[in-house]
Amino acid sequence: MVRVLVYVALIFLLAAGFAWLAERPGEIAVTWLGYEIRTSLMVAAIVTAAVLALFAALWTLIRALIHTPRAAHGYFAARRRDKGYHALSQGMIALGAGDEGGASKQAAEARRLLPGEPLALLLSAQAAQLRGDHNAAREAFEGMAAGPETKLLGLHGLFVEAQRQGKHEAARHYAEEAARARPQLAWAGTALFEYQSASGEWDEALKTLADNTQAGLVDKTRSQRLQAVLQTARAMELEAGEPEKARSAALEAHRLAPELVPASVLASRLSARLGDVRRAARVIETTWKLFPHAELAEAYAAVRPGDSNVERMKRIRRLADLRPNNAEASFALARAAIDARDWAEARQAIEWLIRDRPSERACLLMAEIEDGDGDRGRVRDWLARAVRAPRDPTWVADGQVFEAWAPVSPVSGKLDAFEWKVPAERLGPPTGVSIDVRPFQAEAIAAEPVTELVAESPRATAPPAEAGVLAASATAAEAARSVAVEAEPVRGNGNHAEPAGPDAKPRANGAAAPANGDKNFPAAPDDPGPRERTSEPPAAAKRKFWVF
Repeated sequence: MVRVLVYVALIFLLAAGFAWLAERPGEIAVTWLGYEIRTSLMVAAIVTAAVLALFAALWTLIRALIHTPRAAHGYFAARRRDKGYHALSQGMIALGAGDEGGASKQAAEARRLLPGEPLALLLSAQAAQLRGDHNAAREAFEGMAAGPETKLLGLHGLFVEAQRQGKHEAARHYAEEAARARPQLAWAGTALFEYQSASGEWDEALKTLADNTQAGLVDKTRSQRLQAVLQTARAMELEAGEPEKARSAALEAHRLAPELVPASVLASRLSARLGDVRRAARVIETTWKLFPHAELAEAYAAVRPGDSNVERMKRIRRLADLRPNNAEASFALARAAIDARDWAEARQAIEWLIRDRPSERACLLMAEIEDGDGDRGRVRDWLARAVRAPRDPTWVADGQVFEAWAPVSPVSGKLDAFEWKVPAERLGPPTGVSIDVRPFQAEAIAAEPVTELVAESPRATAPPAEAGVLAASATAAEAARSVAVEAEPVRGNGNHAEPAGPDAKPRANGAAAPANGDKNFPAAPDDPGPRERTSEPPAAAKRKFWVF
């Protein structure tokens, strides 16, 4: 709009100038080289304007001729660039659609039209990955890694390719190079930390974790937890040869994560080994208040190696008072009372744990108590209950059960993967309509139990003092299963079999019930009891399934 107004204003001024000259006529005389030219003022003005216009047109034509090659080159370059970016766009669409042929074709076209474009190299690499050509993908990423602007993109692509092919040393090299180039790069810092942790390089992992925390890749709470696990791993490695350094690392781990049971147990054991009994007890008490655990009770009982079983029971009673009405406290007190052969105290400690569906550990402890009292019938009854009882918490990592804690999972190599929880177990069928599916009974019996593993790594093997409780439970569980499948005369109703020893009494349905006088826990009339497992079900067996 402004240009139009300026143009109108100029035309108006030019017209006004010519009108002014027309109202004031005059003559112009020019004498040059013996010639004299006379004309009116108006004609002279028109001729001058025409000459200026002619010069302007000639100058425009000359400039156009000079700039034509450059303009033509720019036009064709722009057209080439537009076609290249169109090929990039179509190639990305083909990648998303899984069209490896179309992606490869568009990638080649994009690289031809845009030879220095990083996106063309990326499209070529991803197209090669889509069609499974790892060599071409690696070459494309190496080309990107050679350029300063695309170095990190190329390193990340090379890292992913190395991981896919299982070349972890090469993948770690690319992660280290990327972390040096940009410390705040999330994938590089995380990958480097995982590789260092999996290979047991605790000091280097601590440094990398500090860098990641400073760069904001790990929050403070999680960083403290990971530091505690790494310090515990260092202490476990130094325990045999350098107990002083090991205790310092364990105490640092306890300070960072007081709820970390292995760190507290290790710090207590090392403190007691070096004669600092008071600190050893204080460490256990601090963690016990936050997270009662069987290994803590075992370490607390052994804080002074020369004490008798009675003195250990008194110490465990003080520990149990810190968390009253706690299952682990009752288990620990019952264990200490059994070691001290105080059967009444042990029975009283565990009494409330066996009132409603006791766990496997509670049944095994009751079997020990009854064995101490000399009642073999009740021992068999409790061992049989232990076979069918719910499982107790144990160390679980990546879905596998382990006897001892380890800083790194032997399955996946992940740091801090161990959890203290009840492992997955087969649940009973829901209540519903009962139908006969005898043709499928073989498939119904073929369910597999949860696999139990033991960490093979030396760092994943707990010392005897830590693994005592779990090892005792495992041994007792095996004994329970052995007793449950003894070759005894059996009676039953066709589905189940029960021992019919000399102490058994007949039931209403013809089976035998143990005559142990246990009024608190009488066997239910339809209690299946222990039975010997065979590879094939009995011919008269009848399975029930529930549907809704």
